[in-house]
Amino acid sequence: MALLLLLLVLTVSAVSADEDAFVGVNIGTDLSDMPHPTQVVALLKAQQIRHVRLYNADRGMLLALANTGIKVAISIPNEQLLGIGQSNSTAANWVSQNVVAHYPATNITTICVGSEVLTALPNAARVLVSALKFIQSALVASNLDKQIKVSTPLASSIILDSFPPSQAFFNHSWNPVLIPMLNFLQSTGSYFMINVYPYFDYMQSNGVIPLDYTLLKPLPSNKEAVDANTLLHYSNVFDAMVDAAYFAMAYLNFTNIPVMVTETGWPSKGDSNEPDATLDNANTYNSNLIKHVLNNTGTPRHPGISVSTYIYELYNEDTKPGPVSEKNWGLFDANGVPVYILHLTGSGSVLANDTANQTFCTAKDGADAKMLQAALDWACGPGKVDCSPLLQGQACYEPDNIFAHATYAFNTYYHQMGRTPGSCDFNGVATITTTNPSHGSCIYLGRYINFLQVSYFL
Repeated sequence: MALLLLLLVLTVSAVSADEDAFVGVNIGTDLSDMPHPTQVVALLKAQQIRHVRLYNADRGMLLALANTGIKVAISIPNEQLLGIGQSNSTAANWVSQNVVAHYPATNITTICVGSEVLTALPNAARVLVSALKFIQSALVASNLDKQIKVSTPLASSIILDSFPPSQAFFNHSWNPVLIPMLNFLQSTGSYFMINVYPYFDYMQSNGVIPLDYTLLKPLPSNKEAVDANTLLHYSNVFDAMVDAAYFAMAYLNFTNIPVMVTETGWPSKGDSNEPDATLDNANTYNSNLIKHVLNNTGTPRHPGISVSTYIYELYNEDTKPGPVSEKNWGLFDANGVPVYILHLTGSGSVLANDTANQTFCTAKDGADAKMLQAALDWACGPGKVDCSPLLQGQACYEPDNIFAHATYAFNTYYHQMGRTPGSCDFNGVATITTTNPSHGSCIYLGRYINFLQVSYFL
């Protein structure tokens, strides 16, 4: 008991926030029609998303992100880990090609070495710490070690007995990897990265965990879970898992490593045996999560010290294997249209889903019909506009003329590209207007439905 009390004191006193917590998004690429990097960045800019995490170091994405100010976490994919973990020169070459070649124009802040290596690729665990050290050495050699942090995202399943959080500990079989890894994170001032999925905890609990407790909904005190050792009240799974990570580290005598949540979210659609993968629950979870992180609530163990978090994920990934839910974690579809509009009113910021400052892109009066047809064909083809609403019997088929159909396609493309002026030209046959061309059940995007106001993703 004395040891437990000492751990409690240490974990309260040692962890501090060096900078304000942020909410960013993960960008997966398992889409049958993955948007071009310039379209991805246009969406990020339109939505004022200031932090992103990539699952690789794709050159096209890094070039598109240059000079945007967006803070970027890049990743070494698991399949490259063995090579980098066994060769200092391979690691140095990776940093040269994927970091030095792009920094500082592209604001790379973090390198994630692998993803859930201990559970997804256990045979590579033996080289994980070497990979971290080799990458760090390459950053030091390039004088970038102060600007860029190095860590590795882990699955929350490596934490055993996670409730009550004060009794949490890591799977002891991984201690030969975790202890030197934590030493590395502590010595370099980096983060302990963990993926937290209350959805899976809820699904696996067979009704033991209440749905509201996973969705970060406000609970009366008598419905909160109480840690009998600390008497702290937990109103949601997210906080309990974060504190479990802190306590698990403290169990190994590491008390000053901050936690970063590299993945969390909720699916908006699922199979018949996933009844709680719904639009409403996904909206509720992510909306409450954003407010919780950015209101600096902190956790019961560390009040006022919020945890920077990346939402999983930007796009629905329709080619992901597995159940329907695996394809439906995204905030947007491949066309950049929101899957749902987050509920963020009452937290100091609201969605920009209003009618002020609306702009539209329409076909010019008197424009040549052949030029309009060519521009329409381009927008519905290479421009990646979903023109299915223009098909016969669909909402925007009528009026069936080239001017109306081109206007729909032009306007959709204009908003997919973040309303940049050059995206409403189409060889001179389009123009920007404030007159809403919507008619009947054919609704045109007006002012882009901003995911969040700027304060949310700083």
